[in-house]
Amino acid sequence: MRVVLKFLGCMAIFISGYMTIPFLVAAVIEGEDQYAFAWSIFVGVSVGVAFLYFGRRSAFSKMSVGEVFMSVSLTWVAASAISAFPYWLYGVALTYTDAFFESMSGFTTTGATIFYNLDDLPHCLLTWRAMTHWLGGMGIIGLTLVMLPFAGASGLKMYSAESPGMTHEKITPRLQQTALYLWGIYFAFTAALTFLLMLGGMDFFEALNHSMATVSTGGFSTASEGIASFRSPFCEIVIIVFMYISGANFVLHFYAIKNGTLKNYFRDPEFRFYTAVVAGFSVLMSFDVYFSGAESSPLAAARSGAFQVVSFITTTGFVSSNYDLWPHFARALLFICLFPGGCAGSTAGGIKHIRILVMLRHIRRQISRTLNPRSVLVYPVGDGALEPAVMSSCMAFFGLFFIVYALGTFAVCLFEPDFLTALSGAATALGNVGPAFGRLGAESTFSGQAWQAKWIYSFLMLCGRLELYTVIALFSGAFWREGIMEE
Repeated sequence: MRVVLKFLGCMAIFISGYMTIPFLVAAVIEGEDQYAFAWSIFVGVSVGVAFLYFGRRSAFSKMSVGEVFMSVSLTWVAASAISAFPYWLYGVALTYTDAFFESMSGFTTTGATIFYNLDDLPHCLLTWRAMTHWLGGMGIIGLTLVMLPFAGASGLKMYSAESPGMTHEKITPRLQQTALYLWGIYFAFTAALTFLLMLGGMDFFEALNHSMATVSTGGFSTASEGIASFRSPFCEIVIIVFMYISGANFVLHFYAIKNGTLKNYFRDPEFRFYTAVVAGFSVLMSFDVYFSGAESSPLAAARSGAFQVVSFITTTGFVSSNYDLWPHFARALLFICLFPGGCAGSTAGGIKHIRILVMLRHIRRQISRTLNPRSVLVYPVGDGALEPAVMSSCMAFFGLFFIVYALGTFAVCLFEPDFLTALSGAATALGNVGPAFGRLGAESTFSGQAWQAKWIYSFLMLCGRLELYTVIALFSGAFWREGIMEE
């Protein structure tokens, strides 16, 4: 555990340093929340120094796969535990459970909240919520790779463990340079969206907070009514565009900027499939919302329908309309949108569209083989074909995802009497979406949930952010028998 503690110590100090930004802002404006941040920084630095002391004789370059998995999983837990202190010490979260839930929701970019009246919260706490989103969106480990000089293959192991998926593409030979380029694009999107939202009528504070929440596909707002409180069609349309962009693979953005062409987008099968799903669901939603009378005009229906579909599919979780008042078909469609997520390599959570595309290709090939048993199965995706190991990994992920979802739903049902609430609550937590249905609908929060349910939701959020394997592996016997052994 020495090398794990050493890494957690570095992360604790980093998170504490990150917390100095809202602390300094609070000190300048003489906000009462500056003392909550000061004590939180003290706790974080103290824990970090203690961990670094215990792990001082270990080396990052010699980390085994098991140590990497444990370090990555516990990093998100430790970051959430430390960043929860400002909510708790200031008193806006009545219990540490509530504070930890809010913090985990922020770092995992879930966007579920326990706060009812956001308008009464201090600006620095609201900014801290958005900052946890922004850091969690591109990945704590990804930013760490820019700053800490990992030797050997430890950096790549951590990068893969934090963002598991179908592929892990390095756009430059050096992993640190890759992370730096992606963070540069991330920052540029945030700055551009902030400027556009200010043009739409938001002040700088509101624009910056909503930009960090949008680009990270997080969904924390500064207003209790969310995006609807600004009554700005321009802002809604701009946010739709940036949610859609943030749900795409950031490697495609890099090549588009580098080559000055959009060809890579149209050549990528996952992006084409993602675009088709978003467009198709948006059209269906808009038609149903308009013809049911939920919206008075075709333009309003198109904007509301597209906004909620893109918000749910990209796992952003912003709310522009009270979808609880929409017809059954629209709400059923939104429930389905809790699962797909964005593209691999995006800031979005969920299953990822590449896995859904592979599953559909697999189903089609199996039907073909049923009709022609002698046929040879080939799974074309893009310009190549999938390896059997990739196909096997994809199918295993689907099985594991829905097993964890079912177990999470059953666990929440022990403390939540409404089945729809438990069913959608587990889905929105595991998919890192935010809003749900039942008692967790468009105008509700998670504050009324039992404390046991909040810890279950927090665990599901962590599983969803790390795409299951990194977290679930820690509970397997094979991990403790083999994963902790040196390679």
